[in-house]
Amino acid sequence: MTPPPFHGVRWTSALLLAALGAGTVRARRRLRAIPVLPLTPPGAAGLPRAAGWRLLTARGVEPDAATFLAACAHAEREGLRVVDLLPGDLAAERALGLLRLVDPAGYRHDRLGEGRGAGYAVLVDEEVLARAGVEPGGPRPDPAELLALVRRLKEYAADATGLAVAPALSAGRPAEPTGPVRVAEMRAQGLPPGALAAAQLAGLAVLAGVAARQGRWGAAAAGLYWLQPYLALGGPGAPLRPADLAGATAARPVRSLRAALRTAAASTRTSARAEEADAARAAAYRADLAAGTDRFLEPRRPDCPWCGSERLAVRVRVPDLLQGKPGLFTLEQCADCRHVFQNPRLTLEGLDFYYRDFYDGRGGEGAGTVFGRLGAAYRGRAEMLRPYTGAAGPGSWLDVGTGHGHFCNAARAVWPHTRFDGLDMGDGVREAERRGWVEAGFLGQFPEFADKLAGRYEVVSMYHYLEHTRDPLAELDTAAAVLAPGGLLAIELPDPESRMARLLGPAWLPWFQPQHQHLIPAANLREALADRGFAVLAEEHGPAHQGNDFFGAVALTATRLAPDPDRPWADPATPRQRAAAVAVRALALPAFAGAAALDAVRSVAARRTDGGNAYRMLARLTPTGERP
Repeated sequence: MTPPPFHGVRWTSALLLAALGAGTVRARRRLRAIPVLPLTPPGAAGLPRAAGWRLLTARGVEPDAATFLAACAHAEREGLRVVDLLPGDLAAERALGLLRLVDPAGYRHDRLGEGRGAGYAVLVDEEVLARAGVEPGGPRPDPAELLALVRRLKEYAADATGLAVAPALSAGRPAEPTGPVRVAEMRAQGLPPGALAAAQLAGLAVLAGVAARQGRWGAAAAGLYWLQPYLALGGPGAPLRPADLAGATAARPVRSLRAALRTAAASTRTSARAEEADAARAAAYRADLAAGTDRFLEPRRPDCPWCGSERLAVRVRVPDLLQGKPGLFTLEQCADCRHVFQNPRLTLEGLDFYYRDFYDGRGGEGAGTVFGRLGAAYRGRAEMLRPYTGAAGPGSWLDVGTGHGHFCNAARAVWPHTRFDGLDMGDGVREAERRGWVEAGFLGQFPEFADKLAGRYEVVSMYHYLEHTRDPLAELDTAAAVLAPGGLLAIELPDPESRMARLLGPAWLPWFQPQHQHLIPAANLREALADRGFAVLAEEHGPAHQGNDFFGAVALTATRLAPDPDRPWADPATPRQRAAAVAVRALALPAFAGAAALDAVRSVAARRTDGGNAYRMLARLTPTGERP
């Protein structure tokens, strides 16, 4: 009897082989996409201009003049303003780690991509250094500090940052980094050392298991992992020549296990500076909470702020599941117009308290990382205007609620000739201006600028902004005032009519309590726009969908069951509470994996059926400003 196809295949090992093989090919391809500097600067064109450039190096790295001049010539030829230089003898595991994070082919043009490097030397335009507030000179940084600096500098040269191999540059004698050094370098790159160490240990355990129990298939998977450094980095014509390639390949399983264990142990420690900042933050919150939380909420209103009806019913009542701060918040829905609003709503003092450490401070880095991964959504928003504007695009665009300007930065790739300005009530808009992500940054409430900016803009955008405001109708009035006749208003909002809102109830992420004040049905927004002289040109639901319904529900549920034990607005966690938090996070991992899969399927369905969890609307202000 003929055995069935693939009889005897050990699928766990086969999947590991496929993943490791793909990773090896990807690393090899990426490495060969990194340009290599000549050992001497091109002589035909004479010496390149070195004025205006600074070469910043880590302690112990000594570049020669030829490398500096060759790097300057490369940067000027390619139009780069920041170039991270990879030593020719860069350690094997360090090189593999960098190649996992960066695709050199698209790195320069990824305006929202995080800055990455090897941590040894970086060439920087002096004007970029000045805008970033970096003072050259002083003690040389260590590799972790240089990695953090490159990450920051790319924000100031969003489409002019690159990588290059410097063959004459040496990383020095290779040595295994200690646990604290690995943790510092991971944190400098915005990576979670504890989670990565756990993932690495889990991967090694799986490899050991298949090698021991799945015969030749398991041995093949383990062998490919073992040989990966040489297969990815070695061979003739390889741009790098890692000094430790032979040793890193021969001892890879042992070194990887040792590195993961050291990282896991060191990741639980907090630096003295971080402990001091945490203590100051906790003291400030204790002072705020000493007077209770009642002052953070206004009296409940009896009627709908949209239509005035008194037929109200509770839609959702939840605690703060975003940060775990104290308080209980209610969203009520109008039975007549279906508007959903926070009732009672936060006071101005309450808004300050509940926003604090979410988009800045303690949560600033995480929020920035999330916004930096929304490039496709940002481009989709910008592309929505293409049928309604000229080939060159609008001349002026004001993004209201711009935050740190991520949308404007990404939209420049779609509309390179447009002047983007930003407005926000947070200090991030000033940083956006320094980075060059917006031309002008306005700090304050939008209605305050109605007279100053009257008739100035061809486009005003409000992407996930109106739901945060206290009076959305006043914001729409201001948009009508700021736009020139015939100007475009682009809005994106969560859709309270979404099926997922009903299915997930309090665990639906876009309720986003206590930050979201109003959730506006599309029909209500259309009517409000018409009342202000706008004609709706387009409405999208599926393309605006954000694929996080199930993942967000798991995250909110996990936070509800076991809040962050280190949150500074709560009493110090007991050992039992810390153990519970660890247990809940571990048990949630399979749920997160399943939720991610469900979200992928849901996103495909939402975009095909035009029924997502958010919607976009594009409207034109009629020349007369009268109701169309």
